[in-house]
Amino acid sequence: MRKEIHPDYMTCQISCACGNSFESRSNKAEMRIDICNECHPFFTGSEKIVDAAGRVEKFKKKYNLK
Repeated sequence: MRKEIHPDYMTCQISCACGNSFESRSNKAEMRIDICNECHPFFTGSEKIVDAAGRVEKFKKKYNLK
């Protein structure tokens, strides 16, 4: 690698909107994110189906699902 062209790699404090914070490594000292593994529906298991105009019911009816 060429010297003095790469940014500094340092410890980064990451803060989520839900209040969770953790450390990682990056070229920035601090980051703020909207969703992390503590509040994302995929990881928490609290996934909700947003039904727009009965689309879920139409799909279930069309394929005879219950």
